[in-house]
Amino acid sequence: MAWFKRKEKGIQTKTEEKKDTPKGLWYKSPTGKIVEAEELAKNFYVSPEDDYHVRIGSNEYFSILFDDNKFKELDANLMSKDPLKFEDTKKYSDRLKQAQEKTGLKDAVRTAVGKSKGKKLVIACMDFAFIGGSMGSVVGEKIARAIDYSLKNKIPFMMISKSGGARMMEAALSLMQLAKTSAKLAQLAEAKIPYISLCTDPTTGGTTASYAMLGDINIAEPGALIGFAGPRVVKEATGKDLPDGFQTAEFVLEHGFLDFIIHRRDLKDRVNLYIDLVTNQPYRA
Repeated sequence: MAWFKRKEKGIQTKTEEKKDTPKGLWYKSPTGKIVEAEELAKNFYVSPEDDYHVRIGSNEYFSILFDDNKFKELDANLMSKDPLKFEDTKKYSDRLKQAQEKTGLKDAVRTAVGKSKGKKLVIACMDFAFIGGSMGSVVGEKIARAIDYSLKNKIPFMMISKSGGARMMEAALSLMQLAKTSAKLAQLAEAKIPYISLCTDPTTGGTTASYAMLGDINIAEPGALIGFAGPRVVKEATGKDLPDGFQTAEFVLEHGFLDFIIHRRDLKDRVNLYIDLVTNQPYRA
């Protein structure tokens, strides 16, 4: 029976020979459910135990929405500058450099064109990992250029919002992006090109106040935080206690600011269904 008993006592393993458990093998949802990372990816990054939609970035959304994960990225090398020479606890230029090194991204949004269920679709997707998905000049410019691409080529446009709001380090330059992107979306509407807006967790601040709520169809993922100001600020302004579930996707849907809430596994099918209906085209099964 020695196979399960330790035959030698006082075994010491040299530090350099010790092996750590690789990171990312398991994921624990906020409700305490644990799932293997591989199983999570196969389930569209949704916890099978409690249906919790894990926060993901542009890489994952592109893989879900584009056929065979094939797409052409637009304006891939556009990067933010520091025109105001902003500095708080760190220089803004240093924050940008650190965010780029940490995430491998150039800024908080990526734009791409590819086929989804056999037809072309332009997608702009925000990445919360890059300075909280904050909306700066480059975010606004890349979204505007993606809309221009849609206009020029008459391709439906989809925006996936995931943001803490305007980027304070760019001050008024950041706030100008609200008007800029809204004006571009008005051009898209005039050209009768469909625009689908997907709000994910979180969609707040200037993002909500502009392009996130201007879709021909506004949709969201289950449980996503959607709002303009945070609950504390709203409570201070109104002087009232807030309802349970305030600013969840379900609450926002109930009060008429969303058209649908869509599970991530159904996202590709439903987005293309809406596009077919809006453009009066045969439904793609």
